[in-house]
Amino acid sequence: MPDLSIDFCGVRSPNPFWLASGPPSNTAYQVMRAFDAGWGGAVWKTIGEPIINTASRYGSIDLKNERMIGLNNIELISDRSVEVNLREIAEVKKRFPKHTVIASLMVESKQATWHDIVRRAEDSGADLLELNFGCPHGMSERGMGAAVGQVPEYATMITQWVKEVARTPVIVKLTPNVTDIAHMAVAAKKGGADAVSLVNTFNSIVGVDLDNFAPRPAVAGRGSHGGYCGPAVKPVALHMVSSVAKTVDIPISGIGGIGNWRDAVEFMLLGSTSVQVCTAAMHYGFRIVEDMIAGLDNYLEEKGFASAMDLVGKATPHVDDWGNLDLNYKIVAKIDAVKCIGCNLCYIACEDGAHQCIRVDERPQGDLRHGVNLRHVPVVLEDECVGCNLCALVCPVPDCITMAEIDTGRPHMSWKQLQEARGKSPNCSMEELLAGGK
Repeated sequence: MPDLSIDFCGVRSPNPFWLASGPPSNTAYQVMRAFDAGWGGAVWKTIGEPIINTASRYGSIDLKNERMIGLNNIELISDRSVEVNLREIAEVKKRFPKHTVIASLMVESKQATWHDIVRRAEDSGADLLELNFGCPHGMSERGMGAAVGQVPEYATMITQWVKEVARTPVIVKLTPNVTDIAHMAVAAKKGGADAVSLVNTFNSIVGVDLDNFAPRPAVAGRGSHGGYCGPAVKPVALHMVSSVAKTVDIPISGIGGIGNWRDAVEFMLLGSTSVQVCTAAMHYGFRIVEDMIAGLDNYLEEKGFASAMDLVGKATPHVDDWGNLDLNYKIVAKIDAVKCIGCNLCYIACEDGAHQCIRVDERPQGDLRHGVNLRHVPVVLEDECVGCNLCALVCPVPDCITMAEIDTGRPHMSWKQLQEARGKSPNCSMEELLAGGK
């Protein structure tokens, strides 16, 4: 049986599935229920000075019949006292000593204040500390959260303060609301961070009420920018995780739109050791971890991996600069006429939105004794197909349109190689250079 446990900065966790800091990890009651369900760890809802939250807190983006593909929140850190939260962390660790409990911390930017909260969190028995440098709303207006995470010097300085007294590993939670998140990861490591977690939520307004003109969610007719998360942010989060993994040698806890085992594996392949889940737990409850565990176990066994740790960073070498991609690689669309339902979506998408490489033929079908019954059949003009994938992406029938590789007989030629070849052979045409000519 594959080993699902992970080693994160020397801390052993039963599996890589952690609750992210947020509403599902707000109390000992919730965290204990999560551990009973199978979660390997939990990042406690961020602890700081007592906060008063608004009554309207969440807004969402829906897509057709899919609810909450994106969730916006204007909720702040824990509105319960530091003492209560730390006492409950101690209770959880006493009952679940083998599970990973991470204390998420956020206080004002004073050295003594950080020293105090770190010592108290460690005394509660927390296995790791996560410094919340990412909250984009409410706290950033107070000089905390993203206000720290967006300034490399501040991130380095506060991390150094924490490391002056911390005995347990320190994770810095990075905000995605920056130009280059890898640059912020470098700043965190410079300050002594043992690991980073990313991404925190994206600054957002998910919509405006067309009747009262208030941004959603509205508080007495007014709204504010909030933090955006959920399935919709996963592609950007994956990019940012891979960017950090390729830039900084530091353990990563991946966050952003993870809702099933496949999402989790993708994050791990791109460099995450653990994965944190919040929106999906809010949407479907703690029991989703059962499918995550079963799915990961089956995947490891099918692929011949002995441990979940074997996945970490496996895909990172395959993430490359565009300038290194092979310009002579060619694929074309293949349409299975038997599976085709004649919806013409591929034709419309290609004709109006892409490269005009599909035509539609009308062919007779069925019993012709009672009149001609014509069926629309899309045909790919292979010599003109650029292999953009759009037709396959819009097709509603699984495997009706596939992309087939075509052997061009040409050598690997990247844009960087092409520029070098042009410098050596300035009189050659682009076509000659792509063909490998001198």
